[in-house]
Amino acid sequence: MGPGKIARKFARDLREVPHAELYAVASRNYGRAEAFGKEYNATKAFGSYEALAGDSDVDAVYIATPHALHKEYSLLCLSRGKAVLCEKPLAMDTTQVKEMTAASKAHHVLLMEAMWTAFLPHFQAAMQKVKAGVLGEIISIEADFGFRSPYNPTARLFNKQLGGGSLLDIGIYPLFLSLSILGRPVDMEARATFFENGADSSCHITLLYNNGAKARLFSTLLKETPTVAVIRGSEGTMKIHPRFHESSSFTIEKEGKTKQFNFTSRGEGFVHEIVHFCNLLREGGTESPVMTFDTSLQLTGLLDEVREKIGLHYE
Repeated sequence: MGPGKIARKFARDLREVPHAELYAVASRNYGRAEAFGKEYNATKAFGSYEALAGDSDVDAVYIATPHALHKEYSLLCLSRGKAVLCEKPLAMDTTQVKEMTAASKAHHVLLMEAMWTAFLPHFQAAMQKVKAGVLGEIISIEADFGFRSPYNPTARLFNKQLGGGSLLDIGIYPLFLSLSILGRPVDMEARATFFENGADSSCHITLLYNNGAKARLFSTLLKETPTVAVIRGSEGTMKIHPRFHESSSFTIEKEGKTKQFNFTSRGEGFVHEIVHFCNLLREGGTESPVMTFDTSLQLTGLLDEVREKIGLHYE
């Protein structure tokens, strides 16, 4: 559902997954759905999301619509018994996330937030080393994500009514990294700049933790940034190389020595989450043990808190 840029990457990677088939594509514009279907060899194309959800041959749906539509179409698919892999952020706020996860449980149908970073080899290896105490006690995290795109208030990336702005689109990645390592903070500070339509153009976030640790995070649509993550501990420092959310390597500096760890992702990086999701579907699972409902709820909760701090309210 939603044949945009991210869906194209997903469709290309789906070709790399055994026993998985792009069966149908839907858009509110039938011409777009038809063109996408022809390009990626889908069996069917639909001019409405309702029609796709009603097709009895569809087992699972990847939702790649703008953020503001995630809840509506996830609930539609879940009510029809279709497993849902929904792009990040799972929803616009925690109230919506709770409604979606409750629907998943009520219908006994799989729902998972498509936070692809969580399934990439470099990220899983990095988290394993952090959790194993290789860096000692974590003291600080610094992570940024920024790129420049010409301002267009009607484009999805900037359209406030669709959840546009830097926070939900790319600020979610530094927040997810910090949540994965340090959990929920006890407090936070945040400030932002805004486009003329009220969508956030950049966001500075500082997360504060009980043990004194801090996470300094930054997202922006105004300029290119290094898009690096640095995790400092009492016994060593890890640097996840650009772009940290989809990197092929990281280094650990410890006791005066630096060691680099290299990784290879399948396809454009989406293969890993697709394989995980398909395995859950075949096994009859309804919740991912990696991207759990609680993780999605906590992540959305952090986004809600940042929005409150910077005075960002979606219509």
